[in-house]
Amino acid sequence: MPETSVTIPELLDKLEKHYGRQEPCWPVDPYEFIVWWQCGYPASDATCAKGWDKLKREVGIEPDKLLAATTRQVASALKPGGMLPELRAMRVVETAMLVMDRFGGDLRAVLTGPLSAARKTLKRFPGIADPGADRILLFAGIAPIAAVPSNATQVLARILNGQESDNYVAGYREAQQAIEAEVAKTIDARTRAYLLVKHHGQETCKRTKPKCEECPISSDCTYFAAQRRI
Repeated sequence: MPETSVTIPELLDKLEKHYGRQEPCWPVDPYEFIVWWQCGYPASDATCAKGWDKLKREVGIEPDKLLAATTRQVASALKPGGMLPELRAMRVVETAMLVMDRFGGDLRAVLTGPLSAARKTLKRFPGIADPGADRILLFAGIAPIAAVPSNATQVLARILNGQESDNYVAGYREAQQAIEAEVAKTIDARTRAYLLVKHHGQETCKRTKPKCEECPISSDCTYFAAQRRI
């Protein structure tokens, strides 16, 4: 399959022209993001926001406030965020406990050392794997990591190569390598890339039933070219 000659910065410019400038709708503080991520299930911007808003109003999101509340109170606050509120409540309390007991109430302070150690620390928290750790470190402004939205790894693969990998980990790494190679190694450039790829994957280049006919960059997409030949 021939690869497209368009560069990732060119793609991002076209996406931004079409969708507009994107901003994160989640908290960028590392601890707060981990709590936010447990506020919805299935986790999405919309479900997490619903649980997060009520948790902040009724309990509070600070570690001491979460630890002072009962699991039932936390679960009740998380119900607007979707399924399994009791399980999510236990994970939120576990997060607060870990931050207080192991990191003195300041998670960010222990993430400023070597990246390998920072990733290892973040992956101790429930629900955080490599993509989540990369996202946290990037948006917290700790390191300009080539993070890729965990639910949009197909975007760059389709555009650049014509198809996505059957192996999720391999697909994530390939997308990371593409960003690492072409997007400036700054926090601003890589958060912009993350947000635009994420939005495009959610709105148009969906994992199933992508809206290729509505795509603002279909003329540059190897996947679209291949589909037209079928």
